[in-house]
Amino acid sequence: MGILKRLFLPNQYVKDIHEIDFQQLEKLDIRGIITDLDNTLVGWDEANPTPKVEEWFKTIDERGFKVTVVSNNNEKRVKAFCKGLNVDYIFKAQKPRGKSLRKATRKMGLKKEQVVVIGDQMMTDVFGGNRSGLYTIMVVPVKNSDGLATKVNRLIERRILSHFKRKGYITWEES
Repeated sequence: MGILKRLFLPNQYVKDIHEIDFQQLEKLDIRGIITDLDNTLVGWDEANPTPKVEEWFKTIDERGFKVTVVSNNNEKRVKAFCKGLNVDYIFKAQKPRGKSLRKATRKMGLKKEQVVVIGDQMMTDVFGGNRSGLYTIMVVPVKNSDGLATKVNRLIERRILSHFKRKGYITWEES
């Protein structure tokens, strides 16, 4: 397997978090979820979870998954978002560095084979998860706009996605 494919190709790609098949994850013995926040759960400029996102977290809890929000954003942003959801979180995670992903896995008391990373960015979420030996699911960004640092990542990401499509590794289409 080529290095690009190994590091940047997610195990799954879905339109949004609501299309994730929890039954399939359970069959893979995945018991923990590490999810990004900005443009994965809500737009990067939205302060609070939507009712639909709150319901998603309720479903995760009812199914017995452990969950940690791992975000590169600051403490104020991440803490405020997670407050009403009653979930663990890690802020200023420095993804794609694996330290925060390993920390979240340890806090959940799980092995890396039992954890999925969900995120909207190939350069941070997928790359960090794949490098750490975690299962990865990439979602289409909630919003078409991004913060400045993310815009640079998106340029690189589009080139890699285009390469994967040409090679036939992926068949999905962005919305």
